Amino acid sequence: MKLEIVILAAGQGTRMHSDLPKVLHPLAGKPLLGHVIGCAHALSPHNIHVVTGYGTEQVRAAVGDESICWHLQEHQRGTGHAVQQALPGIADEHVVLVLYGDVPLLEPATLQRLLQGLSRCELVLLTAEFEGVEGLGRIVRDAEGRVLRIVEQCEADPDTLAIREMNTGVLAARAARLKQWLGQVGNDNTQKEFYLTDCIGLAVEGGHPVEALLCEDAETTLGVNDKAQLAQVERACQRRAARRLMDQGVTLMDPARIDVRGELQVGRDVEIDVNAVFEGCNRLGDGVRVGAHSVLINTTVGAGTRIHASSHIEEAEIGSECSIGPFARIRPQTHLGDHVKVGNFVEIKKSGIGANSKVNHLSYLGDAELGAGVNVGAGTITCNYDGARKHRTVISDRVFVGSDTQLVAPVVVGEGATIAAGSTITKDVPADVLAVARSKQVTVQHWKRPEKDKK
Repeated sequence: MKLEIVILAAGQGTRMHSDLPKVLHPLAGKPLLGHVIGCAHALSPHNIHVVTGYGTEQVRAAVGDESICWHLQEHQRGTGHAVQQALPGIADEHVVLVLYGDVPLLEPATLQRLLQGLSRCELVLLTAEFEGVEGLGRIVRDAEGRVLRIVEQCEADPDTLAIREMNTGVLAARAARLKQWLGQVGNDNTQKEFYLTDCIGLAVEGGHPVEALLCEDAETTLGVNDKAQLAQVERACQRRAARRLMDQGVTLMDPARIDVRGELQVGRDVEIDVNAVFEGCNRLGDGVRVGAHSVLINTTVGAGTRIHASSHIEEAEIGSECSIGPFARIRPQTHLGDHVKVGNFVEIKKSGIGANSKVNHLSYLGDAELGAGVNVGAGTITCNYDGARKHRTVISDRVFVGSDTQLVAPVVVGEGATIAAGSTITKDVPADVLAVARSKQVTVQHWKRPEKDKK
């Protein structure tokens, strides 16, 4: 039977106290809904249906998945009413799996086990055992342990509230049966809503067996209704990411202090110190070491490179056996060759640095192309912006640039040239020469420093 997945994502999330639709709040670098859709795709369904309400256009634009079947729940009248928005386009013989846009940690393997239960019964729901979790319905069973119904927390008496097994909201059923049951659901409750969970009681009353799969890892079923729960789920997500990295052989100095907000690919013998942040798609080669408090965004790092503490690297390609930082900033469209050294408080933007070159201290290189074996002294800058346009600086192989040099672009420095410290270079420099561009030193005899007036 073909699988149809319905994801409920219509709520505003008033407890988030935000104009952003709840399902678009970021978790580990992508929207909550993005995690759920990713899990849904892993099950290879016939269709994925997303039911939206608040911020529909914003949600659709953020997801950007053309394979999604979108449905609008114009008025939020409960989970049962939300599922009904998607059912008309689903064939009766298909299987429906209901997920939630604010429950982002579910694993495909868990949902596969849930779906297998339909070979034995008409409806399967996912449950979990919690303590101290608010807002979830309780699973009521008979003396033989068979599921009878779900009681929402707001409708439950004290004895029912003491039940630890709770409803996660996730369920699977054949489409024909689900349409039948939802057609019988009423809204005679305190919220005046049509509850999807009422289908369980209707199935039991009709003599159709219901199974409840108790999730082994309750944490994966946690939903997000406020910022505190979002933070809780974020930490759970990061713990999973840390465990995956350690399973691949990565040494984490403290697994509780790493943030992976996207995809992180690693080679062998990688070491990551505390509070490192990885955003977007990053790749670390064999033997890479990332220092504490460093941030990498969409960056590739070659084997054996050492990134020292508090360095910020964004959309760059770093060669092998490089040394970067501490406190270095490498901006987008920068490429470092092998064995390059970028020292403390150096900023590089949209530049290429050839193999075995060094930019050691307190320098800025923007819109520049450096050859191999170049040495850039402390305090050197490329003056790449004339107030209207950016211009490039080309520094050829084996150039030595003295400290406190300004290279006013556009300018080309030939191979093997030496630039004296304190120079302002405004013209091209030929190969293998010494260029000195600074005012002559003058000594003034009998000069006295001004003194402050005496009070």
